[in-house]
This record gives sequence, structure tokens and C-alpha cells, in this order.
Amino acid sequence: MSGATGTGDDGRARMNGEADDEGHASMNAETDDEGHGPTEVSRDHASCTTVFFPGAGSFGTEFRPLTQALGVPSFPVRYPGRPGRDFGTPAASFDAVVRACADQITRRSAVRPLLFGHSYGAYVAYATAAHLGEAGVEVAALVAVGAAGPGLLRVPERASAGPAEAAAYLDWADPGVLADAPSDEWRAVVAETTAQDLCLLRQFTPAKAPALRCSVLAARGIEDPLTTDETIAGWQHATTGPFTRHTFPGGHSDLLHSPECVSWLRRIQETAGA
Repeated sequence: MSGATGTGDDGRARMNGEADDEGHASMNAETDDEGHGPTEVSRDHASCTTVFFPGAGSFGTEFRPLTQALGVPSFPVRYPGRPGRDFGTPAASFDAVVRACADQITRRSAVRPLLFGHSYGAYVAYATAAHLGEAGVEVAALVAVGAAGPGLLRVPERASAGPAEAAAYLDWADPGVLADAPSDEWRAVVAETTAQDLCLLRQFTPAKAPALRCSVLAARGIEDPLTTDETIAGWQHATTGPFTRHTFPGGHSDLLHSPECVSWLRRIQETAGA
């Protein structure tokens, strides 16, 4: 999560468990959407791997409707310390989260990864793309959903104060997310994890991140209280490459389940290795 009304963003945690879809998808040229003309993604003969970055408090299952509808393999990154079979130690810094994500991508020998980040995950994906670029790994494109441009990032101090405050923020930003959790215990896990993620995000200084060279595509749900069309337009300043933006039906997270969003991502993936 991040951001307060209108200018910041991020926040939400939709997870009934962990996720582990994995595989490959590709991307090459995106056209129109809305805003700043055609998005060109550099063409070559290699395919790219689609990597999903969950939002604050999330474990990646919010992407399952997307991956199932698309019928293409992909995988979500696992943030350090997330509960699961490979439970580890929570990251001590935002940079440690980024390094862990970059390591997961390079360990899988991902070719020209397409990074898809939702909410908090959009900022992690952005920082990971910059980290990979500095390491000589070509990123096909960055897709940032439900997040204001990095220069507009504002993390509400109260939302990161503790689990109770994080839960209240989630109920406002993404109604129903905690209500969908399978148990009170799991709701507590999500709230605590959200607060931890937001504390880490407060350490992120976007101005220090180098500009990307890949295409950046930004999107939001029209009912999302954390973003506006103007704030997602701020992503154009995160790259020297092409930029487009799009607004879908839905709110902060449920836009990921919309047919329009599925079609949008399918177009991005299908053109990647053409």
C-alpha cells in the first residue's frame, strides 16, 4: 500500500493462502491503451517471463484469475518472511526485498522478464527492474497497476503503525479483502504483514532509482480510492522508454479479475516474442 487520498497509493492484501504459479510469457509491442501513444517493447527472438509482484500483505493468489484466464505460465515472487513452505526471515529493509526478488528472477534464468506489480508490488517491481538493469538483465516491460507514479508515493504513517491500523486502512482502500480471508487467524496474518510491508515501503526513495529504459504500462480501477488517472500518469517519469496508461472497471484489486484487464495483459504478452 501507499499513498493517501489522491496522491499516494498502494495498500491492500488479498490472500487466502500462498501462490506458486510459474512459467513464461512474452511481450513485444503494445499499442494505444490510453494516454501517450503506442508502447513499443524491444523486439528480439527471445520470449519473456512474466513475474507477478503482490501488494502489501498479499501472497500472490490475487493473480490466479489472471493466469488461469490467460492460460499462460507465470510465477509470483515470494517476499522474504512470507508464511509458507519456504518461510524465511522478514526483510530488514526495502532494498533487501528488492534483492530477494531480483535473485528469484535470475535463479530461474528468466529471459527478458515482464514485471507486473500491483499496489505495493508496483514499487517493488519498479525497483527490481532498476536493479536488474544495473546487473545487465534486460527487462521487457514494467506493468504497474493500482499505484501512483513513484514521484507521488506517499505511505500513510498511521497505516504502517501496526496491524489494527493496517486493517482499518485495508478496509477503506480495498473493502472486502479482509472479509474474504478464511479465518480470523489469517486476517491477523494479513494485517500484520501489511503493516510490515508499509514500514519497508517508507524506506523507499524513488528519486534515487535510475530511470528505466523499458516500456512502462500503468493501470487502475476506476473506483480505486488510492489512485486517479493523473497519479498513474506519473509513471511516465519512471522511464526513458514508451509509456501508456489505462483505466479499467473495478476498484483497487478487483480490476485484476475484469475481462478488460485480462485482454489487456494478453495483448501485452502475445506481442512480446513476436
